[in-house]
Amino acid sequence: MGLLIGALTLGFIFSLVALGVFISFRIFAFPDITADGSSTLGAALAAMLLVKNVNPAIATAVAFFGGFLVGALTGTLATRFKINGLLAGILVMTGLYSVNLHIMGRSNISVLGSSTLSTYADRAAIAVTHNSSLSVLGWEITSLEASLLVASFAFIVLVSFVVYVFFQTNLGTAMRATGDNHEMIRALGVNDENMIILGLAVSNGLIALAGAFIAQYQGFADVQMGIGMVVWGLASVIIGEALVGTRQLGLSITGAVMGSVLFRLLVAIALRLGPTQIRLVVSGRSRVKLDACTRKELRSSERVTRSCAVRTSCSWLSIRRRRSCCCATSVSRRTASCSRSSSSLRRYQNAEMMAARNSSTDSSGPSVA
Repeated sequence: MGLLIGALTLGFIFSLVALGVFISFRIFAFPDITADGSSTLGAALAAMLLVKNVNPAIATAVAFFGGFLVGALTGTLATRFKINGLLAGILVMTGLYSVNLHIMGRSNISVLGSSTLSTYADRAAIAVTHNSSLSVLGWEITSLEASLLVASFAFIVLVSFVVYVFFQTNLGTAMRATGDNHEMIRALGVNDENMIILGLAVSNGLIALAGAFIAQYQGFADVQMGIGMVVWGLASVIIGEALVGTRQLGLSITGAVMGSVLFRLLVAIALRLGPTQIRLVVSGRSRVKLDACTRKELRSSERVTRSCAVRTSCSWLSIRRRRSCCCATSVSRRTASCSRSSSSLRRYQNAEMMAARNSSTDSSGPSVA
């Protein structure tokens, strides 16, 4: 039970990474790989401030704004300096390795002796339940595990709702339109470069926030803890799209969260089977989800193709029917005209014959003696 609860808690925390990758890759179609560095930056900033006895909420907020600035830097390099988006992310991610080392002062830093959001959640759970352990379906779990699960779930629900509401506003709609068609949104008078910079800033801010939470959950920050964050986020987004079956905004956000939780549960199952099986199980599960998504897209394209073929055949049939109707109408009209002409001719001929007969009768009448 402890492994399951821990997997769910980490899945909800990593949902922030999935949301950040969803914003950059799905909304803006921007290949941003700054996530590997921004997540470590958030963890490093939070850990450094927590060691100095800074309030955990303030340390977490600083981590978010640190990722926000890093994302804005990537967007500035890609838009203002016309650097390829992928290369801009690589440059920023590479530079952040040295920055993170400079912030922490060494390769890793521990926060076990400091007050964190985890300790706050544990104190709140003990104050509510008046017990350090709970029984769930016959399984004994600690108040810390239960409080972290509830707190992470409530927080990700709040963040998902805020992201959804934000992208329904005028600014969020302009950002979504920039990702769909930047030429159109530029023609409407919106600065698409500013939209890209803001979108990448929000994306990396969420990813750095996830890094801060992971550092407080695990009790340490490491300079290499962000490796593979982009892959994690992409896998969560793809699995979520395969689950919900649509790219509508609200369902896509929900699918990203569901994909992150499912992916983490998969990792937990692999760990349960044995550490040597984790790579194989994770890759196999991702393969199955990708195949399911591909089959769904192929079925959708086949339905569209069949629909287009049916519409085309119906159009040709209707055209041919209209042509045949026009020809039949024309023939009937011509036939009626010819019949009217022949009847007029017959009446004219009959009138001439009657006039000739009358004239002959008058000329051959009896003579007067």
